[in-house]
Order: sequence, then structure tokens, then C-alpha cells
Amino acid sequence: QVQLVESGGGLVQAGGSLRLSCVASGRTFSSYSVAWFRQAPGKEREFVAAFSWANGIAYADSVKGRFAISRDNAKNTVYLQMNSLKPEDTAIYYCAARQRTPVSALATLTTQTASWGQGTQVTVSS
Repeated sequence: QVQLVESGGGLVQAGGSLRLSCVASGRTFSSYSVAWFRQAPGKEREFVAAFSWANGIAYADSVKGRFAISRDNAKNTVYLQMNSLKPEDTAIYYCAARQRTPVSALATLTTQTASWGQGTQVTVSS
């Protein structure tokens, strides 16, 4: 299994930007598909964006046009660039990874089916 560490969260005003990073351990990162999820207080975890090992990309409707996911396999890192942030984007953001998973299946990753990081807090003030 791969170990994941998220970073880049923080406090930002509405309309601002943040870039989250998800760094993975191991030498086979290029074979992993990675997804970002978030969980707000009192709400269920929800899918945000995904980048598959085969370069497929997917976004939740709520972030399309504002967030961009990218990856750098040489650095074992997946990024989530978040622009035009809204207060409703406030949540703990987690990355999850699973080997050779198609992008269509990444939105349904669970703690039983993938490796997860510890999360990074994003707070957007109005």
C-alpha cells in the first residue's frame, strides 16, 4: 500500500485560492489513481476530483471550472488547485489512492478499498 500525506490547507477569504498537495510514498506511484474527497462538519464525505493512472480526470459538479487536479509522477504528487473558493468549500480535504483504477470508479473509493491520507483543513471565510 502507498502512504499519503496532504498539505496546503489553510484559512482563505472567499474568492481566494489554495493549492493542496498529496504526496505518496513508494516507487510505483505512476500506477496509482488518486482522488480528492472532502468532509464538512456534520456532512458525509464527498468526492471532489480524480486523476487516474491512465490520465483520466473527473470533477464533482460543484467544483467544475473552479478546481483543477494535476499530477507529477516524478515527485509522487497530486495537486488540487482551488480557485474562486466559497464558504461552502470549507471542509477537511483528503486524498485517496488505489492502483490501476479507472476514473469512473474513483468517486466511490472507501477506506476499505484505498489508501487515505490524514487530511488537511480548508476554511473559507465570507
